Amino acid sequence: MPASQSAPYLGPGPYQPGPPGAYPGGSQASLVRGPSNASSFQAVPPSQDDGDFEMNRPRLQRSETTASVSLRTQKTKAIDLSAPPYTKEYIDQYRQRIKDDPDPEAHFQYAKYLIDAAKKIGQDAKEQRGLRKYRDSLIAESLKVIRRLATQGQPYDEAQFFLANCHGTGMLGLQVDHERAYHLYLQAAKQNHAAACYRVAVCNEIGAGTKPDPQRAAAFYRKAASLGDTAAMYKLGVILLRGLLKQQPNPREAIGWLRRAAEQADEENPHALHELAMLYENPTSGVVPHDPAYAKDLYARAGHLGYTHSQFKLGQCYEYGTLACPVDPRRSIAWYTKAAEKGHSEAELALSGWYLTGSEGVLKQSDSEAYLWARRAANKGLSKAEYAVGYYAEVGIGVKQDIEFAKRWYMRAAAQGNKRAMNRLTEMKRNGNKRQNMARPTRQDAKDECVIV
Repeated sequence: MPASQSAPYLGPGPYQPGPPGAYPGGSQASLVRGPSNASSFQAVPPSQDDGDFEMNRPRLQRSETTASVSLRTQKTKAIDLSAPPYTKEYIDQYRQRIKDDPDPEAHFQYAKYLIDAAKKIGQDAKEQRGLRKYRDSLIAESLKVIRRLATQGQPYDEAQFFLANCHGTGMLGLQVDHERAYHLYLQAAKQNHAAACYRVAVCNEIGAGTKPDPQRAAAFYRKAASLGDTAAMYKLGVILLRGLLKQQPNPREAIGWLRRAAEQADEENPHALHELAMLYENPTSGVVPHDPAYAKDLYARAGHLGYTHSQFKLGQCYEYGTLACPVDPRRSIAWYTKAAEKGHSEAELALSGWYLTGSEGVLKQSDSEAYLWARRAANKGLSKAEYAVGYYAEVGIGVKQDIEFAKRWYMRAAAQGNKRAMNRLTEMKRNGNKRQNMARPTRQDAKDECVIV
């Protein structure tokens, strides 16, 4: 697998209710349980429980000629271990303290501290050339510690998982090596590391570092879910719900896993809430009772966790008064804005519609904002937005009127099968590209079948 296809390691990858993505979600938020994004590793400060960090405990010194004991009385300044300093002196002290500690977790915390120190040490120093070499030496030392923990003696599963992510993404200067990454994930999975089980499942599903094996993938998703991995619970639920990966559909078990994932939902894993909401919204799902109000509550929980698909859905609910929601322009615009600011193309287009007409007492009408939000969505390839940009250019809304520019956007939308764009191009050809007097859409037009919706 070429290095350019290393994206699957960027996250464990729950199924998206929207357009399929390349494993965008995360199963865990921290390195200790398995990060969702291998490029976002953060060095976790050493725990105060580690014996090596008892900086103020007096040490005993024995005399060579007597059995008497003298206590050290040197005062040592207490260290805030939630925000350890990043200085050469502290690193040297830490290195000495950790040498004789038998706990692999303490050494793993030290290695992660070195990675963080390499990023932060000497940030304000004027001379950076010498610091660059020192930072490189810290990364090299960290990798040496992690490799030793992952491969020697009784291998430490957290180190195996971390090193696998490094090989999968090329982090810390390592070459991308999917086979090596898969091997390390598998070794950690054998020790019941939940997030590693998830990654093994992903690799077997998409063929990263190993040949595709749908049934083996399903088995490891099940193992990860049984070990408490939230993303795996969600994905297993979707697999059983839809009969994916050569599994027999089992809606009853699927709902059980989705509910468990929803109970554990967080900002990294809100997907099960949205999936369940869609099921409760659908009167013909045949899987759960039709309950629009409960569906709205599930969308709201996911929306508050930052899930853009749910935020867009809530914007629609408050715009059109669906799912037991009142028509409320303020809330609609607020939810659309949350999703649009995170790059959700349909929310960007919906926000364009609100700016096009404005909302009295809520949102000031702005042609320029309407055009800019539509253009952002169009740049992502949303055909409805491409049509909208063409319309704005033809009429002169938020941008200088330009028939040729409008035609180019209509053609892009038409290439994706947009019927309005096809019809508009036909009319323009029939009229010899002469501009017609086109009325500005009203709010009702925008809500019904105007250029926006």
